[in-house]
Amino acid sequence: MIKVTESAKKQALRLMEESGDTNSFIRVGVLGGGCSGLKYELSFDNQELDDDKSFEDNGVKIVVNKKSFLYLVGTILDYSGGLNGKGFVFKNPNADRTCGCGESFSI
Repeated sequence: MIKVTESAKKQALRLMEESGDTNSFIRVGVLGGGCSGLKYELSFDNQELDDDKSFEDNGVKIVVNKKSFLYLVGTILDYSGGLNGKGFVFKNPNADRTCGCGESFSI
């Protein structure tokens, strides 16, 4: 399961409301690439697929395909609006190494 912080929840709900699609959910995945070998993928979606796992935390629905789920178990999705960058941040306890920007990792 992926946990969602209060700041990530507020930002996700704000973005969904701005897009006019309040029935959407957050789709999180892992792809090969990035400077550490694997990179995170985050988007808003409204269609679940057969191989998806879905759950809800802090009032936000998260959907992950089964392959990506293995890399993301226990991850915390946060949102940072600080001076060093703005955006969703993954705090993944499974990652052995992460890049400086936080967008990729290795296990």
